[in-house]
Amino acid sequence: MPTYQVNDMTCGHCVATITKAVKALDAAAQVDTDLASHQVSVQSNAAPARVEAAIRDAGFTPQPVGA
Repeated sequence: MPTYQVNDMTCGHCVATITKAVKALDAAAQVDTDLASHQVSVQSNAAPARVEAAIRDAGFTPQPVGA
C-alpha cells in the first residue's frame, strides 16, 4: 500500500479533501490517514503516480515514503 508524507495536511478538512480527491480517481480506494504523523496510505487500483497526482491536484505536497 503506497504511503505518502503530506506535511501540509494539518486538519480534518485536509483529510477530507485528500480522501475525496483519491475517491474521485478510484471510488473503491481505501484511504487511511494519520493526521498526527501527516501520512496517507492508499490502496487503489489506480497507479501510484495517479494517486500522487490527485493529492497534488487537491493542493497538497505528497512525498512517497520508503521509495
